[in-house]
Amino acid sequence: MNRSASSSHALSPLSRLRPVQTRSISPENFDGSVAGGGRATEGTGAEPARPRPRPGMEGLAQRRCEGGETFTLADIDSAGVITHIWITTHTDHWRQLVLRAYWDGAEEPAVEVPYGDFFANGWGKFAQVDSQMIASNPHGGFNSYWPMPFREGARLTVENTSDQDARVYYQVTYELGGDHSEDAYFHAQWRRSNPLDEATPHVLVDGIEGQGHYVGTYIAWGVNSNGWWGEGEIKFYLDDDTEFPTIAGTGTEDYFGGAWNFDVPGEGYTAFSTPYLGMPQVIRPDGLYLSQQRFGMYRWHVTDPIHFSTGLPRVDIQALGWKSAWRYLPLRDDIASTAIFYLDRPVTSRPESPSFDSMEIHLGAGAGPHSPAGPARH
Repeated sequence: MNRSASSSHALSPLSRLRPVQTRSISPENFDGSVAGGGRATEGTGAEPARPRPRPGMEGLAQRRCEGGETFTLADIDSAGVITHIWITTHTDHWRQLVLRAYWDGAEEPAVEVPYGDFFANGWGKFAQVDSQMIASNPHGGFNSYWPMPFREGARLTVENTSDQDARVYYQVTYELGGDHSEDAYFHAQWRRSNPLDEATPHVLVDGIEGQGHYVGTYIAWGVNSNGWWGEGEIKFYLDDDTEFPTIAGTGTEDYFGGAWNFDVPGEGYTAFSTPYLGMPQVIRPDGLYLSQQRFGMYRWHVTDPIHFSTGLPRVDIQALGWKSAWRYLPLRDDIASTAIFYLDRPVTSRPESPSFDSMEIHLGAGAGPHSPAGPARH
């Protein structure tokens, strides 16, 4: 029976005995070695370092990431699956750090996403997320439960694109062993349109080849005009689709599980967070429907993955509001998306890497340079 990475681990009965071993990597045990925790005699990232009174007592479970540095969170050299990631740093670094993951010795990452966006907090301001796959807890305790299997090894890194040092606390829990020969590889890609080209959909995924299934979307959406902004449809072009998609949604708020503008009468935009979909973040600097509203929304296709056999040519979403007389208004909003999917290979086409400038959060309408996804790379 074929097994998928999105279900084989997370939905296995807890009572079943399995021939695997649990390991954990953190600044208290950098390589996840057996009996390797609690041995450090100095904290990491401290200025000055605070000595541990004696082995086994609490040290400093952090790592200082200097400006411009890339450091390795975890480096695993055998088959297994990452089951949980907990990580935290200060809010001003959430759009300055880039999280990457490499599977089975690949030179290019399968995961390449700004730190905050990966954990459904793309605006550098905390939002509580109570979902099955991502939990973001006060104040910036970020957790991922996406299963990330690998057959030969895994490497997770964090790049600091700024010139300011960051302190990162983290713990990566994983299982060693098990048969992952039929499991797909976890991928996550980030793209931003700032502002979106006129009358052009925002692209979430483009030019993916292979068999797999699409499992998640997070969007940090900044509205640059007055009024309602969410009439746009999300479209999934599967396998041989070209001009028309196999799956076309009915509207932005519909895709993320809401309805009628997310507007509870008398309360306006209303945040919500559920196991598989939500809009946990609503930022209202100028009022209810005025310009510069900001939203964070997620949809996890865990129980309803979108399967493709030969490729995922494109996933895109329109940005549409209303003119007078019920006419559509194409919008030029700031849209940053994180697309999550499993694929039968560890490397695929991907957009240009996030940079300090392309991730930066601008406060003015249409402010900042246009930051397209750029050409796909192989």
